Amino acid sequence: MKFSLFVAAVIFATFIGAARAEEAEDIREAGKTEAETFNARMYAGTPGNKAYACFVRRYDAEHLARHPKQKVALMKLLVSAEFDSEDKQLHNSFRLGFKYRHRSGDFNSGGSCSHVAFVKDGNDVRLGCGVDCEGGSIGVALSKDDKSAVVRLVRVRVWQNNKPDDDAEQSLVAGADDGIFRLDRTDARECASLVTDRKEVAALRHK
Repeated sequence: MKFSLFVAAVIFATFIGAARAEEAEDIREAGKTEAETFNARMYAGTPGNKAYACFVRRYDAEHLARHPKQKVALMKLLVSAEFDSEDKQLHNSFRLGFKYRHRSGDFNSGGSCSHVAFVKDGNDVRLGCGVDCEGGSIGVALSKDDKSAVVRLVRVRVWQNNKPDDDAEQSLVAGADDGIFRLDRTDARECASLVTDRKEVAALRHK
């Protein structure tokens, strides 16, 4: 009797283990499909070895008058994808550039979106991107028609162009009107100013 119970327990445990493994595989496949769908939307088609998506918003006087606490007057977002031949995966990264409303100078940030989970908030799927060394993060979602990107942030480390890092390092912190930015999709060449590598700039300008 005890032996029968033992055998039954082993069979049950094996069944549960197999079911969980199958469930985990289903979750992985669903996540992979979701990622591929999101990437196709982001880059307006299946990305090859290299792909770019550029989003820009210049806030006019009327908008800024309605949002007196907004600090940002212009924002650019470049999301790029590159296929890694070693791990056979597509790696996303971001570069963010902006101008303050009441301060001079250009500011930028950037980091990796590789291997970051897609976060669902209701029906919203966001690409999570972070700046190294606890430099904060941004979430990037797409509008339903894929013509705009919605950038969400709490805090992200930024640098002022043409200044030494120690002097230029600051943070863009979300306030009453700086937590969510809706940027319009535009030609990739509009984001060329966010790139310093000459080959990459040339690739952007040929898109």
